[in-house]
Parts: sequence; C-alpha cells; structure tokens
Amino acid sequence: MTPVDDPAPARVSWANSVRGEQRREVLPAWLRSREELRKQVRWVLDHYKHVSAFHAVRAPVYAATLVIRSPQGAARLVGGALRWVSDADGRPVRAKAIEHGDANEYLKLARHRDGRIRLRVAILTAAAAVVGMLLALVILAGPSWGAVLALMGVVAGLGFFGAPADRPVVGPAVVKPQVQKLTSHIVLRALGALGIAEINKAVAKGWGPRAFVAPITRDGPGWRADIDLPYGVTAVDILERRDRLASGLRRPMGCVWPEPVHDQHTGRLVIWVGDQDMNQVKPPAWPLATSGSASLFKPLPYGTDQRGRQIMVNLMYANMLIGAMPGMGKTFALRVLLLAAALDVTAELLVFELKGTGDLSPLEKVAADYASGPDDETCERALESLRYVYKELERRAKVIASLPKDVCPENKVTAGLAARKSLGLHPLVLAIDECQELFANPKFKQEAETLAVAIIKRGRALGVILLLATQRPDKDSLPTGVSANVGIRFCLKVMGQLENDMILGTSSYKNGLRASTFTLDDLGIGYLVGAGRDAKVVHSYYVDNKQADAICERARAARVTAGTLSGYAAGEASETERAAAYDVLADTLAVIPGSEAKVWNEVVVDRLAELRPNAYGAWADLDSKAKSAQLTSALKPYGIPVGQVWGTDDETGKGANRRGIARDDVAAAVTKRDASRGSN
Repeated sequence: MTPVDDPAPARVSWANSVRGEQRREVLPAWLRSREELRKQVRWVLDHYKHVSAFHAVRAPVYAATLVIRSPQGAARLVGGALRWVSDADGRPVRAKAIEHGDANEYLKLARHRDGRIRLRVAILTAAAAVVGMLLALVILAGPSWGAVLALMGVVAGLGFFGAPADRPVVGPAVVKPQVQKLTSHIVLRALGALGIAEINKAVAKGWGPRAFVAPITRDGPGWRADIDLPYGVTAVDILERRDRLASGLRRPMGCVWPEPVHDQHTGRLVIWVGDQDMNQVKPPAWPLATSGSASLFKPLPYGTDQRGRQIMVNLMYANMLIGAMPGMGKTFALRVLLLAAALDVTAELLVFELKGTGDLSPLEKVAADYASGPDDETCERALESLRYVYKELERRAKVIASLPKDVCPENKVTAGLAARKSLGLHPLVLAIDECQELFANPKFKQEAETLAVAIIKRGRALGVILLLATQRPDKDSLPTGVSANVGIRFCLKVMGQLENDMILGTSSYKNGLRASTFTLDDLGIGYLVGAGRDAKVVHSYYVDNKQADAICERARAARVTAGTLSGYAAGEASETERAAAYDVLADTLAVIPGSEAKVWNEVVVDRLAELRPNAYGAWADLDSKAKSAQLTSALKPYGIPVGQVWGTDDETGKGANRRGIARDDVAAAVTKRDASRGSN
C-alpha cells in the first residue's frame, strides 16, 4: 500500500508560519477613526457635564444635610477620640485576664495601658491646641470670608463624619448597570446548551480551552469573544439558535449578537454581548438634524449598529426596499433617507405616501411632486410618476450615449455630470410608502409592476433611485420582480419566514437573518442587507415631526438659494403632471378621428390647443409654417413620417398640398410604444 500521508512532513519555516497569521490592531478602532474619537470625547464631556449639573442642582440639599448631621458627627468625633485615648480596644483583653485571675498578666496590661493613655493624651492635647490656634487665627486675624469658610469646612467635615454608612450625603449621578463579565466558562456553557451534537462531542474531548482565538475583550459597550467552532459546525448554526444562546448566557436576546467572520472560514464566530438591550440604548441624534448638507453621491448617515457604530447607506446606483409589520418604524426609516435626499439641493424628489396619515408631509416643502392618501386618485398619481421616471430613463440614456468617452468614461451619471444643469442628469428620487396599495390595486398593478421593475433594472446608472416601503410584504402586495431586484433591503420586525425572505431575499431566514425574532419593543431596529459586504443589525436614526419640519425648512431655503426648488414645492405643476398632460403621441391620435386618414400639421396643432390649452396653447399662436415645424419636431422621436397631404382650406374652400401626417402612422407608433413598455 502507498502511504497517503508523508510520515516526515517538511518543517515549515518561521517566516512561512507567521505570514498567514492575522495581526490584531495596535490601536482600538475608536482611536483610529476621527469620527469615533470625536464621539468618545463628546461622550466623556457629556458624562461629566451631566454629573456636574446633577450635583449642582442638589448642592443646597447637600448643604442642609451636612448641617443637620454635623451634631451627630461632632458626637462621633468626640466619642471616638475618648475611646482612642482611653484605649477602649484593649478593655476586653484586660477583662479576660481578670476573669482568669492572672494578676501578672493584668499588671503587665495595665502598665501598657497607662503608657498608651499618657502618649495619646499628649497627642490629642497637642492636636487640639494646634487646631484651636489655627481656627482662632483665621477667625480673629483673617478676613471675614476666611472665618465663614473655616466654619463651613468644620460643619461640612462633621456632617460627612456623621453620615450613616448606608445613607451617604452625595448620591451617584449615574447608576452603573450590573453586567456580568463575559468569561470563557460562560461562553462554553452557553454553546454547550444549544443542543449541537458536534459541540458536545468536542467539549467532551477537551476542545474548550482551544476554542478562543483571541482574548475576550471589551468592544464598545459590550464584550467580544472570537471563537473557532468545532469541525463541521458553522457560524450560521449558532445564528439560527440566537434565542438559545441568549438563554445560555443569561442575557436578554437584544444583548446577544453572534456574527460570522466572512474573511475567515465558516467556523469562525464572533459573539458580541452588549451591556444593555439594543432597544434600551438611546440612539444618538441624526448628524444632519441641525446643520450640514448631503450629497446622494456620498454615503448618508442612516443609523447605528449594536455597538453604537454609525452605519452609512449609499443610495446612488442602488434602490431600496423597507418592510415591516405596522407600527415598527418603517415610515420613519424611510423618512431619514428622504430628509437626507432633501438636503442635496440637486436632487429631485417625488414622494407618495399611500397610507394617508401625512407621515411624510414635511417633505411637501421640497418635493417636486407629493401626494398622500390611500385612494385610487393618489395611486394613479404615483403611477404617473412611475411613467414619468420611465420616460426620463429613456431621455437620460440618450444623453449618456451622446456624451464623449472622456466626459463620461463609465457610461453612468457621476457627481460632475449631475452638476451640469444643461444635461438634466441630477439625482431623481421616487419614494412610495405603503407601496402595496399601488401594487395590489387591480387597476394599476400590472403596469406599476412593469414600470417599477424596469426602473430598478435600468435606473442605477442613470441617477434614478427608487425607494419602496411596505407593511404587507407578500407575493400579492409586493411583486417578486420588484423584491428580487432591489439592491438594498431593510427589514424591521415581521411575523414569519415568508415576509422575512420577501424583504431580505430568498434563504435569508435559513441563513440566520431572522427579523421575526425582533420584539414589539424593537422599534426602528432591523436587518440591513446590501449596504455593505455583510448584513448588519441597524437601529435607524429617529427624527420626530418637529425636527423633520425644521430640516425641510432648511433644505427649502438651500434650494431657493441654489435655484433648484421646482414643481409641487414651488407651487408649479409637477413634472409628473406636465408629463401626464403632455403625452403628445396619445393626444395627437385623440384629435384625429378614424374618418380622417391624413391631416395637415397646422390643423392638428389647432385641435391640440383646443384639447389641452395649458399644454399646447402657445403652439396655436404660431403662424402656419411654425405650427407645422413644431408638430414635426414633437413627433420626430416616435419615428412618425411627415409628408405632403392634400386637403381643403376651411377659410378659402380651396384644395392644397401642405405638410401633414397619416393617422395610421400615429396609431402604429402608439401600439409600438405600449408594446415596448410591456416587454420591459
């Protein structure tokens, strides 16, 4: 037989043995990050500011307590001095000598006591004389404020001395949580309680001491343990049993967060145990709440993770889906993103809140289009916005394709291109809250799904961002074509596996991302997927209505200064409304009856102006030649040919050849366009 393993393997050199080792950071993360260092310094300053204010408010109470307790302190001081001088501590020993009738021992102890008393009387007398002289000097020879301070010092000292041991004068300004230190014994005990056979076998064979690849250390407001699980056990196996792990650690479930380490093998696990339940930690204020601007081409502050670290979301070149059961903070999580978009003065916002409660109403001040309500009219407005954005995709694609390679080398919208107003490539954000009202509406659902999927697939490179939020994530209310193609997903508490995977993606529940394990107290807390390499647990920033109004006022003022306030917010017709009214192809077909095979351009323009004066009234004021040219230009993108058409002039009654179009060509263009929409 040929041996499989070499009986004498080559010895690995020292250099090769250490080259694969993972180096631990020299400095902690908060010292290497300016933002984290700023947060730590701010926390320390806030802590001592609170402590100072706490004690300053209670200073009069402290003073009164010291005065009340000073007589008791004086009595304790005098009594203690007398017991010390009289050698009261030695009294039991002398009594024992008397009890046993040991005269020699008693005489020896008595002589020792007499010497102690003489020395202590001398010390006490000298100390009293010195203190008395100092007090007399301060009172008689010093300034009056010195006497007052001396008296206050004496009273304060006696008051502190007279305080009971269980009732100190000064109470703590903060109450430290009583959190048990995480130890290897506690971690191994918890892992052994998960019911995983391979872990139990490994523990029996002495795996425990070899499990930890680094010391258990403090990591932010909690403890971190890095573990190599037994062979065949993966980090996902532990994630699936997070509730049991929390039970084994004897900690609330919101404190226990096992995580895989994706740049290591699948058996590497990090267990982070927080001092407090995540829903009990007060989240910090949104960084942009009181000042600052934003750019959709840069990451936006969205929330914090379990360890209090800031989580950023980059919306450009992405779309986002937010889902949760009612009342778990879904709309507020969406509103944070829209407020950030509002602070980018170049962004065009189209906002639709299909619940009708007005949770997104502060954005009326900045939105190019806005509507709120669960009715068909509002849903149709949202659908019109989808149509408008879809048309905008076509226009933007043509603009991108026409640009030289040195101007647009990556064939996508960049910050530089978006800043060039003439190109019209500014960020375009369409947000639909309670989108299930639109996708489940029998009148609009088919077209809405088709347009939404097309926008998600094609809009990324064109500066178009679609934000959807729903409280009913199921196949009837959230089309699978939409849920399968969205890049960023945020799932707060949901009821079960189906809803969980509809938002986070197929097999997310199986892989340990279980938003159904959040409790009703976990408001604003969810799993964020697609915003980074790994899924994260995020507590989204909370901005109340008053703050949102102030932020939108600031954003509106910035837009007015930049000259970018338009549409609904500016009191004008929105681009959506103008696009809906200015569907020149459909309107042209509508004004040419079936009985007319061909018609002059100028006649079509007059009929269009009569049909929609607001849209085409200016065309009717042109002369005959200009009217014809205007219609030719409007129909050119649809490929409708314009040629000589024989007709009769209504004024003269004479026949003539003039520029015109054929109704069949217009009808064919409408059919082709609608078919193209459906195929996309």
